[in-house]
Amino acid sequence: MIDEHIVAHVARLARLELSEEERRAFREQLGTILEHFQSVRSLDLRDVPPTFHAVPLANVLRDDVPRAPLPQEEVLAGAPDVEDGYFVVPPVIEPE
Repeated sequence: MIDEHIVAHVARLARLELSEEERRAFREQLGTILEHFQSVRSLDLRDVPPTFHAVPLANVLRDDVPRAPLPQEEVLAGAPDVEDGYFVVPPVIEPE
């Protein structure tokens, strides 16, 4: 079902360099995955509604309640470099 050309194509799309042994292993693994999809295809799912999550999600976000900000000293305490109350970071844009 999966041949060397397909594995090489997928590896190229993923920008992976694979050894011969890795290509052989991925060929077997991809074949196993596709066999599993074939077994799922054989199931009668006409009466099963589409779902995004297998279990219902509830309370996944905390309430958005305003709080007092952290003191500046506490925020800057973990910074590797600070100057005049600000983080010091390397320049992003090089001067011309």
